[in-house]
Amino acid sequence: MSRHSNLLIALSVFVALIMALMPLPFSLEPFRPDWVLLVLMYWSLAVPHRVNIGWAWMTGLVIDLAMGSPLGVNSLTYSICIYITASNFQKIRNFSIWQQAVLIGLFLALYHLLQFWLNHFLLDIYFNPHYLWPAVTGMVCWLWIFPLLRKYRRQFRIR
Repeated sequence: MSRHSNLLIALSVFVALIMALMPLPFSLEPFRPDWVLLVLMYWSLAVPHRVNIGWAWMTGLVIDLAMGSPLGVNSLTYSICIYITASNFQKIRNFSIWQQAVLIGLFLALYHLLQFWLNHFLLDIYFNPHYLWPAVTGMVCWLWIFPLLRKYRRQFRIR
């Protein structure tokens, strides 16, 4: 049963990875939600004993390789966000979906600020406020992702 659950979780992360790599029109690209991180945060809240920092680190490496970003940047930032999410899962679960969305938006803003900070030192880029748009769109998408993945988890009995 646990192997079955891990495969179903990996499938949902894979679908999020495809959505993250799917091309968007240039004008919409700055607003792309962080699908993979949103899905990882959901699973770290729903089943923290299964999806933890190890999943975040490995998924971050896959994202780094797929996006061509410096190796380890997404791994580190995903791991930090998932650590915070998984270590506070009991508190976050008790919030309403709207409160969770605001909190997820703050976690996504932290992710983007950490990513900017690391890229600033590695690639010498400068801050642009449009780096934080995915935190806003991710917060809105949480209202859609949370019920969808909860239904998926309950239908396939992922525990």
